[in-house]
Amino acid sequence: MEPLKRVLISRTALAHNFRLCRRQAGGAGIIALVKADAYGHGMLECARLFAKLGACGLAVAEAVEGIELRAAGLDLPIYIFAGVAPQAVKAIVAHRLTPIVSDVSTLALFAREAEGCGQPLAVHLKVDVGMGRQGALPADFLHLVREALAMPTIRIDGLMAHLPKGDERSGTHSRQVLQAFNEVCAAARQLIAYPCGLHLANSGGLFYVAGASLDQVRPGIALYGYYPDGRSGRQAAPEPQLQPAMQYSATILQVRRLPSGHTLGYDCTYTTTRPTTIAVVPVGYADGYLRCLSNRAQMLVSGQRAQVLGRISMNLSVVDVSDIAGVQAGDEAVLLGRQGGDTIDADELAAWMGTINYEVLCLIGRLNYREYTE
Repeated sequence: MEPLKRVLISRTALAHNFRLCRRQAGGAGIIALVKADAYGHGMLECARLFAKLGACGLAVAEAVEGIELRAAGLDLPIYIFAGVAPQAVKAIVAHRLTPIVSDVSTLALFAREAEGCGQPLAVHLKVDVGMGRQGALPADFLHLVREALAMPTIRIDGLMAHLPKGDERSGTHSRQVLQAFNEVCAAARQLIAYPCGLHLANSGGLFYVAGASLDQVRPGIALYGYYPDGRSGRQAAPEPQLQPAMQYSATILQVRRLPSGHTLGYDCTYTTTRPTTIAVVPVGYADGYLRCLSNRAQMLVSGQRAQVLGRISMNLSVVDVSDIAGVQAGDEAVLLGRQGGDTIDADELAAWMGTINYEVLCLIGRLNYREYTE
């Protein structure tokens, strides 16, 4: 039995985006971000595809994600980006994951756990050049490097930082961050006698900050077809452009005719002003279609826009199809993606929600049945 709602993920679009990122990166390696279930697109499916396309590594938030990737047979480097809790150290070492380390005490935990492994544990050291969340401050970073070098069971495979304003197309702030990162890494590399990669650029850094690609880049949202600064980024981007990989649709359950003056939904937030034909769609906030879209969002029905009417509930929404001929139960309503000659993308949904395209994709992709197309 087919589900009433589904998310379609295009492998063709994912591959196109990966190749566009690789071209933009020049010779830098691609560390593909597949955290948050690949931004709602499916971690295992996306990780396998990006590995096949030549990614030099995969990045997740937590060790449990990395362990799942190892269990699926993925053997390339897997980076743990959200930080390391002490109780995760043993599993990270056992599964050959690569932690991002910001302090000496965590380094010491890994050094002790790595004893008897037969080879040093690869780590990446993080410097804070303005993000403020994690990383050693520049004044303390060389001390962290020296401590790591003094531990025989630790190998520094990379040095990294985050761009706080990587989504700004002007790149003024990011150029200052890049300069600070390059300066501290130049001093660190004087201490490290073996090759050590540098990476700073996220999707915004990759596309908007000249010189930020360095040795590796870390695209996330770009791999899934969106620009980090939303619709303005797409409008300014040259061809070929990134291609959204996700489409979200649902089967209309019922079509009803209501008289003028009839209220709709919880709290009666909408009252019809004319005889109105409505379509009932089995999508609500439990599916990532949030209440804030009530009386605001639109769906595509028969290739035309249909206005959401009334309060979105947990499992149902209602749209106005009065001016769309021939709509009936069983027809498709598209909430995200293309139908006919029109498109509702994650940037438009994000504007209605008052958020960013990242959140839209994560919400919808992780809360619904997914299928993959070639």
